[in-house]
Amino acid sequence: KDINQERLNSYAKISGDDNPLHLDPEFAATTQFGGIIGHGMLTLAFVSEMMASAHGRDWLQTGSLRVRFKGAAYLGDQVETWGDLSKEQDSSRTYSVGVRDSATGQELITGTAGLTINQE
Repeated sequence: KDINQERLNSYAKISGDDNPLHLDPEFAATTQFGGIIGHGMLTLAFVSEMMASAHGRDWLQTGSLRVRFKGAAYLGDQVETWGDLSKEQDSSRTYSVGVRDSATGQELITGTAGLTINQE
C-alpha cells in the first residue's frame, strides 16, 4: 500500500482524525517525525484487510488484534503486511502479523491476530 496524501486525506475525512501531523507539511516538519506520517490506525487497518481477505466472515465476526506500534509510515513510503500461522487448535487460529516498510524492511507494527474458524 502506498502512503500518499490522497489516502491520508480520505482516511482523515472518514475517521475524523484530522491531526495536522497527517495533513499539514509545515506543521509535521516541526514534530519529532520531521514530516507527514500515516495514521497509525490506517496502517493497522491494512492488517485487518489482509485477514479479511484470507478469512472473510470468520475474521469479521471473531477476529482480534493485539499489536505494538514500532515505527511510522512516512508520506511516500510503501508498506506491506505479513502474516504467519503460529498456532492452530480446534477451530481457533493465531497468526503472527505485522506491517513493514517495503523498501527497508523496517517493522512498523508487530503482533498477533486471532480468530475462530466456522466449522459449518
